[in-house]
Amino acid sequence: MASEFAIIEQYFSDIGKAADNTLLGVGDDAAVVDLPPGQQLVVAMDTLIEGTHFPQDTSPADIAYKSLAVNLSDLAAMGATPAWFLMSLSLDSDDPQWLSRFAGSLKKTADEYGLQLIGGDTCRGKLAISIQIAGHLPNDQFVTRQGANAGDIILVSGELGNAAMGLAQQQGKLELAPALQSKCALALNRPRPRLELGPFLRRFASSAIDISDGLVGDLKHILKASACGARVRLEALPVDPWIEQHGAWDYALGAGDDYEICCTLPAELSAEVDTWNHANPDCRLTPIGEITESGYYLQDGDHRIDLDQRQGYRHFA
Repeated sequence: MASEFAIIEQYFSDIGKAADNTLLGVGDDAAVVDLPPGQQLVVAMDTLIEGTHFPQDTSPADIAYKSLAVNLSDLAAMGATPAWFLMSLSLDSDDPQWLSRFAGSLKKTADEYGLQLIGGDTCRGKLAISIQIAGHLPNDQFVTRQGANAGDIILVSGELGNAAMGLAQQQGKLELAPALQSKCALALNRPRPRLELGPFLRRFASSAIDISDGLVGDLKHILKASACGARVRLEALPVDPWIEQHGAWDYALGAGDDYEICCTLPAELSAEVDTWNHANPDCRLTPIGEITESGYYLQDGDHRIDLDQRQGYRHFA
């Protein structure tokens, strides 16, 4: 196996364009960066492991893209603008073809989202990618899970459940029509981080979270942090018609990997949602319920389903 230094030099020394505020990037013991004036640093980290976060036959290009996208989604939920990332890459071999495809996709994705790789590590072991991502936002304008209030509208971006259906299709648990199969595979392997929502969230949202472990579980994090409850309306969930036709709501409610944004905002700002949706049809926000004083339930017509004991995806369940 080639040395880690040779791998870094050949494949990862020029990922992303050097920013004006990067003083020292790849090639030293640590990176050095400056923050733009009046900005605060926002940092997140996620790890993707083969067989846990992506199937073994996932293409290296999709793995690279998703490794960045899931971290970008965390920045999006906070209202931050991405800037830099560090990567720790564990490999079971130094296959040049795999590395070339992985690095090419990583560079393309970094360029698309204005990111620069400024350091990291490589080692031998089971395929795993850990990325620490950093961005910035104007002082004291970060959005958190704590801040939702009774009466607030609950909204989600995009559609829910498509990534879970894509995984079920790959696992042979579903047989979808070709067009829907392609749509769901794209949602699974190429989730779109909703960075365009940043200014909207900073200005209007009372709380926000990215949906990585399922709507029910992730919204519960907001409720716990904000000490409140919620009523979610089943018929309001934005889903592909297949889910509604087959009553397969668990794909939208409990499955992970959507990487959409769930946020809350005061009901009197609903006109701002309409304005956003008119200008951003590809990142539509859908009202799905309301924040309440207490309790957590799903309203399905005349039926009320308690969600308090429902959990999202858990690694150590």
